[in-house]
Amino acid sequence: MKGDAKTGNINMKLYNTLTRKKEEFIPLDENKVKMYVCGPTVYDYIHIGNARPYVVFDTIRRYLEYKGYEVTYVQNFTDVDDKIIKRANEEGVSMEVISNRYIEEALKDAKALNVKQPSYAPRVTNEIKEIIEMIQTLIEKGHAYEKNGNVFFDTKSFSEYGKLSGKKLEELEIGSRIKLDEAKKNETDFVLWKPKKEGEPAWESPWGEGRPGWHIECSVMAKKYLGEEIDIHAGGEDLVFPHHENEVAQSECCNEKQFAKYWLHNGFINVDNEKMSKSKGNFFTVRDISKSIPYDVIRFFILCGHYRAPINFSKETLESSKKSLDRIKNCHKNLNHLIANAKEQGEDDNSLFDEIEKHKKDFIEEMDNDFNTANAITSIFEIVRLINSKVSEKSSKSYLEKALSELLELCNILGILYEYEESSIDKGEIQELINKRQEAKKNKDYKLADEIRDSLKEKGILLQDTSAGVIWSKI
Repeated sequence: MKGDAKTGNINMKLYNTLTRKKEEFIPLDENKVKMYVCGPTVYDYIHIGNARPYVVFDTIRRYLEYKGYEVTYVQNFTDVDDKIIKRANEEGVSMEVISNRYIEEALKDAKALNVKQPSYAPRVTNEIKEIIEMIQTLIEKGHAYEKNGNVFFDTKSFSEYGKLSGKKLEELEIGSRIKLDEAKKNETDFVLWKPKKEGEPAWESPWGEGRPGWHIECSVMAKKYLGEEIDIHAGGEDLVFPHHENEVAQSECCNEKQFAKYWLHNGFINVDNEKMSKSKGNFFTVRDISKSIPYDVIRFFILCGHYRAPINFSKETLESSKKSLDRIKNCHKNLNHLIANAKEQGEDDNSLFDEIEKHKKDFIEEMDNDFNTANAITSIFEIVRLINSKVSEKSSKSYLEKALSELLELCNILGILYEYEESSIDKGEIQELINKRQEAKKNKDYKLADEIRDSLKEKGILLQDTSAGVIWSKI
């Protein structure tokens, strides 16, 4: 029941941070979607908080593609930043060494989380020319000014400043505790270009050697790879202000058009019901978590909550996610095992597919309702329950294959049920050892059978003896 964007028959609603309400999704081009997601600053391994937007917006992209849209998906890397420079200086290496190292590691984690590669993954340091050009345009249009090698955006030049976050300039000025920089006209003005400091990388510009401010980067990269107007801009809730607010101001003043039609923001991840922070000692990288919890469980855990709501990261929630995902994985494995041994003719209950169709409709309704993956997963569990009750070794091969296809169709939208690493031994060798164990059991050589089972377990392979035969899985 895959949708087709070309028919226009898509009643999809999403919550738009800009308007603070759910709106029908109507892209600028009826067949295409232009989507920009703010990526990480690469000074360390990505943490669990970074993983949430990776997984959430990858899933939204997958669903849009399932509905028939052609999605151009851009996710950047911030590869010049105070934290990167600090780490480079501490290690006595260049900024490029640090950023290249952690971009590579971020890509490894993203792949292990089954995040699809973006259409474009720009780096700030490759876009300096375009950044300078946008800043020059803002100065020419009276929205920015230079002082002592600094270039600032004049927030009072944009009458709609604050429309994304709901903040008002007067309140921001009253609430500011920072002493006004002598170079600034207004306390709320923000930097577009900063002059070179000792020990920092710098580029030539009309205002002297320096480097870009953080906010200008994404405005430039979104424009370069997606155009002046985009459909969806997304990122973590913490980016609404000031980062995304400043992007709106820069882009709309430069291009004189609405920057993004829809703004999506994921909620925070708390750790044991507390905000995650290094000072509290509850800060976890995805790489560290993966040493005890598989990447597919991390992805599943993230999708078990609505993307806009906060979710709690704890040992208990991860264990619960693992058990839940195992229910789906065991159904998948059982189907594959039955298919491998099935006959062309069998005893089939075709009412299964009518019932599955009802749950597929529920799944689609939940995803159309602001991408409610938590409720969509409930529909998958219902399908798993139906399949488990209505398939057996007596089912025909075509019946089993159709059941598997129905299950995979929805699981693929969420990006679950995937192989994220290779086993230490190949599948042929695993099957050979299983056959050897079965022969040993047949000959009542239970000692050898147990030794084979234990040796496979040491290699991360768990055997399950079922009425339909032996099923193996990775631990």
